[in-house]
Amino acid sequence: MPYISATSMKKEIRLLGIDDGPFNRGKDKTVIIIGAFFRGGSFLDGVVSTRAKIDGIDATKKITAMINKSKFKKQIQCILLNGIAVGGFNVIDISKLREETGIPVIVIVRRKPDINKIIATLRKIGKTKEINAVKIAGKSLKINNLYIQLSGISLDKAQQILKIGTAHAIVPEALRVAHLIAGGVVRGESKGKS
Repeated sequence: MPYISATSMKKEIRLLGIDDGPFNRGKDKTVIIIGAFFRGGSFLDGVVSTRAKIDGIDATKKITAMINKSKFKKQIQCILLNGIAVGGFNVIDISKLREETGIPVIVIVRRKPDINKIIATLRKIGKTKEINAVKIAGKSLKINNLYIQLSGISLDKAQQILKIGTAHAIVPEALRVAHLIAGGVVRGESKGKS
């Protein structure tokens, strides 16, 4: 299992922030997923995108393929996800994502997720396979004003990445910019917080 070593922690560590765009559950079938490739919290070097089904089961596969075919893949040292699901309840298996890309993953959210409520909702809508991915992601850890889940990286290294990658908000720039781009593409103009 790959881990980021202390010697590889540089100010311009390459990060990929991933967020989905807004969608209309009754109208849209898919949601756009944007990846913003950043050097630390300072420079946007590129953007990647894909689409996944709303409330589907293809998020892990689509994000993995997006990363694995990207010219930026060899430089990415950590994947930052804005939550554990895209398009509503299309759950990302962060352990599988890490294994299939070889890149550590940090899930970042502003509010503490209610894992029991998420599991109950998944069970209610018949997404029992996704429950295991939520359980494997583990307990949310509070770092400053954020909650994180980790795969393939220690808490200490995750804290360093959050510090290096954050410049203008409480979330890393890679995530903030992915959120802005996704919203701008869908709505014609970005708005709101990541």
